[in-house]
Amino acid sequence: MTNSETKATLTFSDGSAPLEMPIYKGTVGPDVIDIRKLYAATGMFTYDPGFMSTAACNSAITYIDGDKGELLYRGYPIEQLAAKGDFLESCYLLLNGELPNTAQKEEFVYMVSRHTMVHEQMQFFFRGFRRDAHPMSVLVGTVGALASFYHDSLDINNPRHREVSAIRLIAKMPTLVAMAYKYSIGQPFVYPKNELSFSANFMHMMFSTPCEEYKINDVLVRALDRILILHADHEQNASTSTVRLAGSSGANPFACIAAGIACLWGPAHGGANEAALSMLEQIGSVDNIPEFIRQVKDKNSSVKLMGFGHRVYKNYDPRAKLMRETCYEVLAELGLENDPLFKLAMALEKIALEDEYFVSRKLYPNVDFYSGIVQRALGIPTALFTGIFAMARTIGWVAQWKEMISDPEQKIGRPRQLFVGETTRTVKPIAER
Repeated sequence: MTNSETKATLTFSDGSAPLEMPIYKGTVGPDVIDIRKLYAATGMFTYDPGFMSTAACNSAITYIDGDKGELLYRGYPIEQLAAKGDFLESCYLLLNGELPNTAQKEEFVYMVSRHTMVHEQMQFFFRGFRRDAHPMSVLVGTVGALASFYHDSLDINNPRHREVSAIRLIAKMPTLVAMAYKYSIGQPFVYPKNELSFSANFMHMMFSTPCEEYKINDVLVRALDRILILHADHEQNASTSTVRLAGSSGANPFACIAAGIACLWGPAHGGANEAALSMLEQIGSVDNIPEFIRQVKDKNSSVKLMGFGHRVYKNYDPRAKLMRETCYEVLAELGLENDPLFKLAMALEKIALEDEYFVSRKLYPNVDFYSGIVQRALGIPTALFTGIFAMARTIGWVAQWKEMISDPEQKIGRPRQLFVGETTRTVKPIAER
Protein backbone atom coordinates (compact mmCIF):
# COMPACT_ATOMS: atom_id res chain seq x y z
CA MET A 1 0.00 0.00 0.00
CA THR A 2 1.50 3.32 -1.08
CA ASN A 3 0.26 6.79 -0.25
CA SER A 4 -0.50 8.88 -3.31
CA GLU A 5 -0.18 12.63 -3.48
CA THR A 6 -3.93 12.92 -3.96
CA LYS A 7 -6.45 13.37 -1.20
CA ALA A 8 -10.20 13.03 -0.97
CA THR A 9 -12.13 16.08 0.18
CA LEU A 10 -15.28 15.29 2.11
CA THR A 11 -17.91 18.04 2.30
CA PHE A 12 -20.85 18.06 4.69
CA SER A 13 -24.33 19.48 4.18
CA ASP A 14 -24.61 20.54 7.84
CA GLY A 15 -22.10 23.33 7.41
CA SER A 16 -19.12 21.51 8.92
CA ALA A 17 -15.75 22.36 7.47
CA PRO A 18 -14.55 20.16 4.56
CA LEU A 19 -12.17 17.37 5.52
CA GLU A 20 -9.23 16.09 3.52
CA MET A 21 -8.28 12.43 3.80
CA PRO A 22 -5.43 10.55 2.09
CA ILE A 23 -6.03 8.13 -0.74
CA TYR A 24 -4.06 4.88 -0.87
CA LYS A 25 -3.39 2.96 -4.05
CA GLY A 26 -2.97 -0.80 -4.24
CA THR A 27 -1.10 -2.54 -7.04
CA VAL A 28 -4.45 -3.31 -8.67
CA GLY A 29 -8.10 -2.76 -7.86
CA PRO A 30 -9.98 0.21 -6.34
CA ASP A 31 -8.16 2.92 -4.41
CA VAL A 32 -9.17 3.42 -0.78
CA ILE A 33 -9.87 6.51 1.31
CA ASP A 34 -8.18 6.43 4.71
CA ILE A 35 -10.97 7.34 7.16
CA ARG A 36 -9.17 6.39 10.36
CA LYS A 37 -9.23 10.01 11.61
CA LEU A 38 -12.83 10.65 10.59
CA TYR A 39 -14.30 10.21 14.07
CA ALA A 40 -11.66 12.32 15.77
CA ALA A 41 -12.16 15.12 13.25
CA THR A 42 -15.95 15.05 12.90
CA GLY A 43 -17.42 12.94 15.71
CA MET A 44 -19.04 10.73 13.05
CA PHE A 45 -18.63 7.10 11.94
CA THR A 46 -19.25 5.64 8.50
CA TYR A 47 -22.21 3.29 8.06
CA ASP A 48 -21.52 0.22 5.91
CA PRO A 49 -23.58 -2.91 6.79
CA GLY A 50 -21.85 -6.01 5.48
CA PHE A 51 -18.67 -3.95 4.89
CA MET A 52 -19.53 -3.75 1.18
CA SER A 53 -17.42 -0.62 0.65
CA THR A 54 -14.88 -1.00 3.45
CA ALA A 55 -11.30 -2.26 3.19
CA ALA A 56 -10.49 -3.58 6.66
CA CYS A 57 -6.89 -4.50 5.87
CA ASN A 58 -4.22 -4.46 3.21
CA SER A 59 -3.29 -7.86 1.80
CA ALA A 60 -0.92 -9.30 -0.81
CA ILE A 61 -2.44 -12.79 -0.95
CA THR A 62 -5.53 -13.04 -3.15
CA TYR A 63 -7.11 -10.68 -5.66
CA ILE A 64 -10.54 -10.96 -7.27
CA ASP A 65 -11.88 -8.93 -10.17
CA GLY A 66 -15.55 -9.82 -10.23
CA ASP A 67 -16.28 -7.94 -13.44
CA LYS A 68 -13.54 -9.72 -15.38
CA GLY A 69 -14.13 -13.07 -13.69
CA GLU A 70 -10.53 -13.16 -12.44
CA LEU A 71 -9.05 -14.87 -9.37
CA LEU A 72 -5.34 -14.57 -8.57
CA TYR A 73 -3.32 -16.28 -5.85
CA ARG A 74 -0.22 -14.13 -5.28
CA GLY A 75 -0.61 -12.86 -8.84
CA TYR A 76 -1.03 -16.26 -10.50
CA PRO A 77 -4.34 -16.96 -12.30
CA ILE A 78 -6.29 -19.77 -10.67
CA GLU A 79 -6.66 -21.46 -14.05
CA GLN A 80 -2.90 -21.92 -14.35
CA LEU A 81 -2.41 -23.09 -10.78
CA ALA A 82 -5.16 -25.71 -11.08
CA ALA A 83 -3.92 -26.95 -14.45
CA LYS A 84 -0.16 -27.00 -13.81
CA GLY A 85 0.30 -27.74 -10.11
CA ASP A 86 -1.08 -29.57 -7.11
CA PHE A 87 -2.68 -28.41 -3.88
CA LEU A 88 0.47 -28.31 -1.78
CA GLU A 89 2.17 -26.08 -4.37
CA SER A 90 -0.72 -23.64 -3.98
CA CYS A 91 -0.39 -23.96 -0.19
CA TYR A 92 3.31 -23.07 -0.38
CA LEU A 93 2.50 -20.14 -2.67
CA LEU A 94 -0.20 -18.72 -0.40
CA LEU A 95 2.01 -19.06 2.68
CA ASN A 96 5.29 -17.82 1.22
CA GLY A 97 4.42 -15.60 -1.73
CA GLU A 98 6.24 -17.62 -4.39
CA LEU A 99 5.83 -21.00 -6.02
CA PRO A 100 8.31 -23.57 -4.72
CA ASN A 101 11.23 -24.95 -6.68
CA THR A 102 11.88 -28.70 -6.59
CA ALA A 103 13.89 -28.68 -3.36
CA GLN A 104 11.46 -26.35 -1.59
CA LYS A 105 8.48 -28.46 -2.60
CA GLU A 106 10.12 -31.67 -1.44
CA GLU A 107 10.87 -30.13 1.95
CA PHE A 108 7.36 -28.70 2.28
CA VAL A 109 5.67 -31.98 1.32
CA TYR A 110 7.92 -33.80 3.79
CA MET A 111 6.95 -31.45 6.63
CA VAL A 112 3.24 -31.67 5.90
CA SER A 113 3.25 -35.46 5.55
CA ARG A 114 5.09 -35.82 8.88
CA HIS A 115 2.46 -33.80 10.74
CA THR A 116 -0.71 -35.56 9.53
CA MET A 117 -1.23 -37.73 12.61
CA VAL A 118 -3.23 -36.38 15.54
CA HIS A 119 -2.68 -37.21 19.19
CA GLU A 120 -4.23 -40.55 20.21
CA GLN A 121 -6.21 -38.83 22.95
CA MET A 122 -8.13 -37.02 20.21
CA GLN A 123 -10.14 -40.24 19.85
CA PHE A 124 -11.70 -39.51 23.24
CA PHE A 125 -12.91 -36.14 21.96
CA PHE A 126 -14.79 -37.89 19.16
CA ARG A 127 -16.45 -40.29 21.58
CA GLY A 128 -18.03 -37.30 23.28
CA PHE A 129 -20.02 -36.44 20.14
CA ARG A 130 -23.26 -38.10 19.10
CA ARG A 131 -22.90 -40.32 16.06
CA ASP A 132 -25.29 -38.08 14.12
CA ALA A 133 -23.47 -34.84 15.01
CA HIS A 134 -22.90 -32.61 12.00
CA PRO A 135 -19.27 -32.86 10.81
CA MET A 136 -18.84 -29.10 11.06
CA SER A 137 -19.75 -29.09 14.74
CA VAL A 138 -17.19 -31.85 15.26
CA LEU A 139 -14.53 -29.87 13.38
CA VAL A 140 -15.20 -26.68 15.35
CA GLY A 141 -14.56 -28.62 18.55
CA THR A 142 -11.63 -30.76 17.50
CA VAL A 143 -9.69 -28.05 15.64
CA GLY A 144 -10.04 -25.71 18.60
CA ALA A 145 -8.92 -28.56 20.87
CA LEU A 146 -5.61 -28.89 19.00
CA ALA A 147 -4.37 -25.99 21.10
CA SER A 148 -4.58 -28.33 24.10
CA PHE A 149 -1.93 -30.58 22.58
CA TYR A 150 0.52 -28.14 21.02
CA HIS A 151 1.64 -25.68 23.68
CA ASP A 152 5.02 -25.57 21.97
CA SER A 153 3.71 -23.47 19.07
CA LEU A 154 1.21 -21.01 20.59
CA ASP A 155 3.41 -17.92 20.84
CA ILE A 156 1.99 -15.88 17.99
CA ASN A 157 4.88 -13.39 18.22
CA ASN A 158 7.42 -16.13 17.49
CA PRO A 159 7.88 -16.62 13.72
CA ARG A 160 8.96 -20.24 14.22
CA HIS A 161 5.84 -20.99 16.24
CA ARG A 162 3.69 -19.49 13.51
CA GLU A 163 5.38 -21.67 10.89
CA VAL A 164 4.92 -24.86 12.92
CA SER A 165 1.27 -24.07 13.66
CA ALA A 166 0.62 -23.40 9.98
CA ILE A 167 2.05 -26.78 8.96
CA ARG A 168 0.15 -28.59 11.71
CA LEU A 169 -3.17 -27.07 10.68
CA ILE A 170 -2.70 -27.82 6.98
CA ALA A 171 -1.56 -31.38 7.72
CA LYS A 172 -4.06 -32.37 10.41
CA MET A 173 -7.24 -30.96 8.91
CA PRO A 174 -7.68 -33.85 6.40
CA THR A 175 -7.14 -36.33 9.22
CA LEU A 176 -9.81 -34.68 11.37
CA VAL A 177 -12.29 -34.43 8.48
CA ALA A 178 -11.80 -38.13 7.69
CA MET A 179 -12.14 -39.02 11.38
CA ALA A 180 -15.42 -37.09 11.55
CA TYR A 181 -16.72 -39.14 8.62
CA LYS A 182 -15.53 -42.48 9.99
CA TYR A 183 -17.03 -41.72 13.39
CA SER A 184 -20.41 -40.85 11.83
CA ILE A 185 -20.67 -44.23 10.08
CA GLY A 186 -19.24 -46.31 12.91
CA GLN A 187 -16.04 -47.37 11.19
CA PRO A 188 -12.58 -47.37 12.82
CA PHE A 189 -10.31 -44.41 12.23
CA VAL A 190 -7.69 -44.91 9.52
CA TYR A 191 -4.17 -43.62 10.08
CA PRO A 192 -2.50 -41.47 7.40
CA LYS A 193 0.22 -42.81 5.11
CA ASN A 194 3.26 -40.62 4.59
CA GLU A 195 4.06 -41.95 1.13
CA LEU A 196 0.74 -40.79 -0.34
CA SER A 197 0.04 -37.35 -1.78
CA PHE A 198 -2.09 -34.93 0.21
CA SER A 199 -5.33 -35.71 -1.64
CA ALA A 200 -4.65 -39.43 -2.05
CA ASN A 201 -3.93 -39.68 1.67
CA PHE A 202 -7.25 -38.05 2.48
CA MET A 203 -9.17 -40.46 0.25
CA HIS A 204 -7.26 -43.34 1.82
CA MET A 205 -8.31 -42.20 5.31
CA MET A 206 -11.89 -41.70 4.13
CA PHE A 207 -12.55 -44.91 2.25
CA SER A 208 -10.17 -47.68 3.30
CA THR A 209 -11.03 -50.10 6.10
CA PRO A 210 -9.13 -52.83 7.97
CA CYS A 211 -10.94 -55.25 5.65
CA GLU A 212 -10.13 -53.58 2.36
CA GLU A 213 -7.39 -51.21 1.24
CA TYR A 214 -8.55 -48.23 -0.82
CA LYS A 215 -7.33 -48.39 -4.40
CA ILE A 216 -5.91 -45.05 -5.49
CA ASN A 217 -7.49 -43.74 -8.69
CA ASP A 218 -5.41 -40.91 -10.15
CA VAL A 219 -8.37 -39.31 -11.91
CA LEU A 220 -10.37 -39.11 -8.69
CA VAL A 221 -7.39 -37.93 -6.66
CA ARG A 222 -6.73 -35.19 -9.19
CA ALA A 223 -10.39 -34.16 -9.02
CA LEU A 224 -10.23 -33.75 -5.26
CA ASP A 225 -6.93 -31.90 -5.54
CA ARG A 226 -8.52 -29.44 -7.96
CA ILE A 227 -11.45 -28.87 -5.60
CA LEU A 228 -8.96 -28.00 -2.87
CA ILE A 229 -6.98 -25.61 -5.08
CA LEU A 230 -10.09 -23.77 -6.26
CA HIS A 231 -11.35 -23.29 -2.70
CA ALA A 232 -8.02 -22.50 -1.02
CA ASP A 233 -8.60 -18.76 -0.62
CA HIS A 234 -11.06 -16.13 -1.76
CA GLU A 235 -10.00 -12.75 -0.45
CA GLN A 236 -11.76 -11.13 2.57
CA ASN A 237 -14.91 -13.26 2.71
CA ALA A 238 -16.95 -13.81 5.88
CA SER A 239 -14.93 -16.71 7.31
CA THR A 240 -11.57 -15.15 6.44
CA SER A 241 -12.66 -11.89 8.08
CA THR A 242 -13.73 -13.93 11.10
CA VAL A 243 -10.28 -15.52 11.33
CA ARG A 244 -8.63 -12.12 11.08
CA LEU A 245 -10.97 -10.60 13.68
CA ALA A 246 -10.36 -13.45 16.11
CA GLY A 247 -6.63 -13.27 15.45
CA SER A 248 -6.57 -9.52 16.09
CA SER A 249 -7.25 -10.25 19.76
CA GLY A 250 -4.08 -12.36 19.99
CA ALA A 251 -5.97 -15.66 20.02
CA ASN A 252 -3.95 -18.76 19.14
CA PRO A 253 -4.11 -19.99 15.54
CA PHE A 254 -6.10 -23.13 16.35
CA ALA A 255 -8.83 -21.04 17.99
CA CYS A 256 -8.82 -18.64 15.03
CA ILE A 257 -9.25 -21.42 12.48
CA ALA A 258 -12.00 -22.98 14.60
CA ALA A 259 -13.76 -19.60 14.46
CA GLY A 260 -13.41 -19.60 10.67
CA ILE A 261 -14.92 -23.09 10.50
CA ALA A 262 -17.89 -21.95 12.60
CA CYS A 263 -18.50 -19.05 10.21
CA LEU A 264 -18.10 -21.26 7.13
CA TRP A 265 -20.78 -23.56 8.51
CA GLY A 266 -23.40 -20.89 7.83
CA PRO A 267 -25.58 -21.82 4.83
CA ALA A 268 -25.06 -18.41 3.24
CA HIS A 269 -21.32 -19.06 3.06
CA GLY A 270 -20.01 -22.61 2.88
CA GLY A 271 -23.18 -24.57 2.24
CA ALA A 272 -23.74 -23.56 -1.38
CA ASN A 273 -22.69 -26.86 -2.99
CA GLU A 274 -24.79 -28.80 -0.49
CA ALA A 275 -27.76 -26.54 -1.31
CA ALA A 276 -27.23 -27.06 -5.05
CA LEU A 277 -27.27 -30.84 -4.66
CA SER A 278 -30.37 -30.67 -2.46
CA MET A 279 -32.06 -28.64 -5.20
CA LEU A 280 -31.31 -31.35 -7.76
CA GLU A 281 -32.73 -34.00 -5.46
CA GLN A 282 -35.89 -31.94 -4.99
CA ILE A 283 -36.34 -31.52 -8.76
CA GLY A 284 -36.17 -35.30 -8.99
CA SER A 285 -36.00 -35.93 -12.74
CA VAL A 286 -35.36 -34.28 -16.08
CA ASP A 287 -39.10 -34.28 -16.71
CA ASN A 288 -39.63 -31.89 -13.81
CA ILE A 289 -37.17 -29.26 -15.02
CA PRO A 290 -39.65 -27.17 -17.08
CA GLU A 291 -41.95 -26.71 -14.08
CA PHE A 292 -38.98 -25.93 -11.85
CA ILE A 293 -37.68 -23.30 -14.31
CA ARG A 294 -41.17 -21.79 -14.48
CA GLN A 295 -41.21 -21.41 -10.70
CA VAL A 296 -37.73 -19.91 -10.65
CA LYS A 297 -38.83 -17.25 -13.13
CA ASP A 298 -42.04 -16.52 -11.18
CA LYS A 299 -41.47 -13.40 -9.07
CA ASN A 300 -44.09 -14.58 -6.59
CA SER A 301 -42.41 -17.96 -6.09
CA SER A 302 -39.92 -18.72 -3.32
CA VAL A 303 -38.10 -21.32 -5.46
CA LYS A 304 -34.45 -20.41 -6.04
CA LEU A 305 -31.86 -21.63 -8.52
CA MET A 306 -28.96 -22.76 -6.34
CA GLY A 307 -25.41 -23.10 -7.63
CA PHE A 308 -25.84 -20.42 -10.28
CA GLY A 309 -24.52 -16.85 -10.22
CA HIS A 310 -22.14 -15.44 -7.63
CA ARG A 311 -22.11 -12.42 -5.32
CA VAL A 312 -18.60 -11.41 -6.37
CA TYR A 313 -18.32 -12.61 -9.97
CA LYS A 314 -20.56 -10.56 -12.25
CA ASN A 315 -19.73 -12.74 -15.22
CA TYR A 316 -18.53 -16.35 -15.24
CA ASP A 317 -16.91 -17.76 -12.10
CA PRO A 318 -13.36 -18.60 -13.31
CA ARG A 319 -13.33 -21.64 -11.04
CA ALA A 320 -16.49 -23.04 -12.61
CA LYS A 321 -14.92 -23.77 -16.00
CA LEU A 322 -12.17 -25.82 -14.34
CA MET A 323 -14.64 -27.62 -12.10
CA ARG A 324 -16.89 -28.36 -15.07
CA GLU A 325 -14.01 -30.10 -16.88
CA THR A 326 -13.24 -32.08 -13.75
CA CYS A 327 -16.90 -33.00 -13.33
CA TYR A 328 -17.09 -34.55 -16.79
CA GLU A 329 -13.77 -36.36 -16.30
CA VAL A 330 -14.97 -37.93 -13.06
CA LEU A 331 -18.35 -38.96 -14.44
CA ALA A 332 -16.66 -40.58 -17.44
CA GLU A 333 -14.08 -42.35 -15.24
CA LEU A 334 -16.80 -43.81 -13.00
CA GLY A 335 -19.27 -44.52 -15.80
CA LEU A 336 -21.89 -42.25 -14.26
CA GLU A 337 -22.88 -40.31 -17.35
CA ASN A 338 -26.31 -41.96 -17.27
CA ASP A 339 -26.88 -41.69 -13.54
CA PRO A 340 -30.31 -40.00 -13.15
CA LEU A 341 -29.12 -37.25 -10.82
CA PHE A 342 -26.11 -36.40 -12.95
CA LYS A 343 -28.19 -36.41 -16.14
CA LEU A 344 -30.57 -34.03 -14.38
CA ALA A 345 -27.69 -31.74 -13.44
CA MET A 346 -26.33 -31.64 -16.97
CA ALA A 347 -29.80 -30.93 -18.40
CA LEU A 348 -30.27 -28.07 -15.97
CA GLU A 349 -26.82 -26.74 -16.83
CA LYS A 350 -27.69 -26.74 -20.55
CA ILE A 351 -30.88 -24.77 -19.98
CA ALA A 352 -29.16 -22.22 -17.74
CA LEU A 353 -26.42 -21.64 -20.32
CA GLU A 354 -28.90 -21.17 -23.19
CA ASP A 355 -32.07 -19.69 -21.70
CA GLU A 356 -32.17 -15.92 -22.27
CA TYR A 357 -33.64 -15.35 -18.80
CA PHE A 358 -30.54 -16.77 -17.10
CA VAL A 359 -28.00 -15.58 -19.68
CA SER A 360 -29.22 -11.96 -19.51
CA ARG A 361 -28.95 -12.06 -15.71
CA LYS A 362 -25.54 -13.76 -15.90
CA LEU A 363 -26.75 -16.65 -13.77
CA TYR A 364 -24.07 -19.03 -14.95
CA PRO A 365 -23.24 -22.25 -13.09
CA ASN A 366 -20.69 -21.49 -10.38
CA VAL A 367 -18.00 -23.65 -8.81
CA ASP A 368 -20.39 -24.94 -6.14
CA PHE A 369 -22.77 -26.42 -8.71
CA TYR A 370 -20.06 -28.66 -10.14
CA SER A 371 -18.11 -29.37 -6.97
CA GLY A 372 -21.19 -30.82 -5.28
CA ILE A 373 -21.70 -33.20 -8.21
CA VAL A 374 -18.04 -34.21 -8.18
CA GLN A 375 -17.98 -34.85 -4.45
CA ARG A 376 -21.09 -36.97 -4.63
CA ALA A 377 -19.49 -39.00 -7.43
CA LEU A 378 -16.38 -39.46 -5.28
CA GLY A 379 -18.54 -40.98 -2.55
CA ILE A 380 -18.37 -38.04 -0.16
CA PRO A 381 -21.65 -37.63 1.76
CA THR A 382 -23.51 -34.35 1.40
CA ALA A 383 -23.13 -33.50 5.10
CA LEU A 384 -19.35 -33.51 4.64
CA PHE A 385 -19.24 -31.09 1.70
CA THR A 386 -18.64 -28.06 3.92
CA GLY A 387 -15.98 -30.04 5.81
CA ILE A 388 -14.12 -30.51 2.51
CA PHE A 389 -14.48 -26.77 1.95
CA ALA A 390 -12.95 -26.13 5.40
CA MET A 391 -10.10 -28.50 4.62
CA ALA A 392 -9.32 -26.52 1.47
CA ARG A 393 -9.81 -23.08 2.99
CA THR A 394 -7.59 -23.77 6.01
CA ILE A 395 -4.52 -22.77 4.01
CA GLY A 396 -6.14 -19.47 3.04
CA TRP A 397 -7.14 -18.78 6.63
CA VAL A 398 -3.66 -19.60 7.90
CA ALA A 399 -1.97 -17.42 5.27
CA GLN A 400 -4.30 -14.51 6.04
CA TRP A 401 -3.77 -14.97 9.79
CA LYS A 402 0.03 -14.97 9.38
CA GLU A 403 -0.12 -11.86 7.22
CA MET A 404 -2.30 -10.06 9.77
CA ILE A 405 0.00 -10.94 12.68
CA SER A 406 2.99 -9.55 10.74
CA ASP A 407 1.21 -6.31 9.80
CA PRO A 408 2.63 -3.38 11.84
CA GLU A 409 -0.72 -1.57 11.46
CA GLN A 410 -2.68 -4.49 12.91
CA LYS A 411 -5.02 -3.56 15.76
CA ILE A 412 -7.71 -5.47 17.59
CA GLY A 413 -10.89 -5.36 15.50
CA ARG A 414 -13.55 -3.04 16.86
CA PRO A 415 -16.41 -2.21 14.45
CA ARG A 416 -18.62 0.68 15.53
CA GLN A 417 -22.39 1.05 15.36
CA LEU A 418 -25.30 3.36 14.66
CA PHE A 419 -27.18 3.14 17.96
CA VAL A 420 -30.99 3.25 17.59
CA GLY A 421 -32.05 2.10 21.07
CA GLU A 422 -33.39 3.94 24.09
CA THR A 423 -31.58 6.92 25.56
CA THR A 424 -30.75 7.13 29.27
CA ARG A 425 -33.63 6.05 31.51
CA THR A 426 -34.19 5.80 35.27
CA VAL A 427 -35.06 2.51 36.93
CA LYS A 428 -38.36 2.79 38.81
CA PRO A 429 -39.35 0.65 41.80
CA ILE A 430 -41.16 -2.49 40.66
CA ALA A 431 -44.45 -1.31 42.09
CA GLU A 432 -44.39 1.77 39.85
CA ARG A 433 -43.66 0.01 36.56
